[in-house]
Amino acid sequence: NGLIAEVDSQLRARETSRLSARGPSPLNPANWPAALQGASDAVGGVVSSAMARVDRNLSSGGLLRTLPLAVMYMVAALILLFRSRQWVWLLQSRVERSHSRGRAVWSFLLSLWVIVLPTLGLSALILALRQIGVLARSGDTLSQAIFGAGFTIIIARWLNGQLFPVGEHGGPLGYPPEIRAKIRRNGVALGVGLAAIIVVGALMHGAGASDAATGVVVLPLQVLLAVVLFRLGYLLRHAPMEKDGRETSSGRVRTTVGLLCMIVAIVTPVLAAAGYAAASDALFAPGVMTLAIFGVIIVLQRLVYDIYAPATDSTDTGPLMPVVIGFALFLLAVPVLALVWGARLTDLLEVWAQFSAGFQVGETTISPTDFMTFVLIFGGGYLLTQFVKRQLKTSVLPRTKMDLGGQNAVAAGVAYIGIIVSALIAITTAGIDLSSLAIVAGALSVGIGFGLQTIVQNFVSGIILLIERPIGEGDMIEVNGQVGFVRDISVRSTRIETFDRTDVIIPNADLVSGQVTNWTRGNLVGRLIIPVGVAYGSDVEQVRKILLEVGGAQPMVLA
Repeated sequence: NGLIAEVDSQLRARETSRLSARGPSPLNPANWPAALQGASDAVGGVVSSAMARVDRNLSSGGLLRTLPLAVMYMVAALILLFRSRQWVWLLQSRVERSHSRGRAVWSFLLSLWVIVLPTLGLSALILALRQIGVLARSGDTLSQAIFGAGFTIIIARWLNGQLFPVGEHGGPLGYPPEIRAKIRRNGVALGVGLAAIIVVGALMHGAGASDAATGVVVLPLQVLLAVVLFRLGYLLRHAPMEKDGRETSSGRVRTTVGLLCMIVAIVTPVLAAAGYAAASDALFAPGVMTLAIFGVIIVLQRLVYDIYAPATDSTDTGPLMPVVIGFALFLLAVPVLALVWGARLTDLLEVWAQFSAGFQVGETTISPTDFMTFVLIFGGGYLLTQFVKRQLKTSVLPRTKMDLGGQNAVAAGVAYIGIIVSALIAITTAGIDLSSLAIVAGALSVGIGFGLQTIVQNFVSGIILLIERPIGEGDMIEVNGQVGFVRDISVRSTRIETFDRTDVIIPNADLVSGQVTNWTRGNLVGRLIIPVGVAYGSDVEQVRKILLEVGGAQPMVLA
């Protein structure tokens, strides 16, 4: 650990000195002739190299052999680059008009082809240029730069189309159509500017230009990108939302992101103009990539909300699972953001190793991996237990001659046993040593004996009720002056439903130790004593005759 800490400190010191180093300013006119010469050499070198390769292929006859394949690649590239988006949009519109349940998922999967097909077209374009001889056949820097620049534009168009779509649909951020169009144009322009910087940097590097010359050539592009990023941040911060749009992200977060974009747009060209090119690059590119990562998270979270969205427009808060998945997406994005902002992979692995080591509790080491193992195994066992319980109550036990109370008792017993077994298996698999917690358990038992004796008494009484079954679900009982039907028996209490349609929670200890009248346990035949008052001087025989006629007219009264 000491050696690793020393190496990390030296690497951080080197990186700090690199970012704080001040080079020649691009605004110095003394650097402009070298920059112009470097740019001229870069363009001239690429053009002369391409013409030389084409001439060699033409003189050797290789161009005639590779020309049909190059034409085929070029036609495929043009079709995929300029027509594939319209094809995908047509399919998406059909899916969205279908009103099927999974249209959100299918629409998102179709939108991914907006990335795949143009990327294939970009690869076909590079292959066509290589077949002709414009680009070198080996993996040179210019080919990689062209592919990286094209892929950046493709990702920028896709992401802005998902966040700020065309049409009346407000998208995940809920901006009106005219604001979405402005933000979409600025976002695509930002991607195009980054692509231009990638290509220009590769050309200058290939020509062997100095850092000062490269800074002079790149500075105008950086200023334009800063203007675009500032406008984008201003729109994110100050643009109004749709009145009927559903905003899924917090307004405070939206304004904060817009403010950060504006700050980055102001600071980065100032640093580049002052000569701090490394610091400018280390701030601008990671800032834009962070914005893109947040956009991807918003798109994925909106997809999850569309999957779990109810069929009707309800006013409730919705299910919990989209929130959990959104939090998981944010956690997965944290290491990616760390890498974007300059962290090394070894740093992340070291943090994960320290995180996995866990912490010490007595003689037991509890690590997050052990905790996750416990949660996964116990969760799986709990779900399996609930599945078995549901199958017993709905499919197995109704086919037996057991009454309803016995069926519920068996199902509840299986559920309790399954939960206990799941907990034991999870603890054993996770490697948690419970012997070191014996003293703590002893102290807790004393506290339970004094402070929780009522709860323990009700728990034991619930077990007795499930085993002996003096009452069962569906029985009509009378306890503590309350008369009603038993609806649920748990380990702590029993819920009865009175004739007033109210639920009364009875502690299980009252049912075991107290007096309980079960009207329907043995059979459904019982006697009701109904006092009937009549006026003094009435004909008693006539009253008796009327009451017998009333009783005989009731079909559920026995003879």
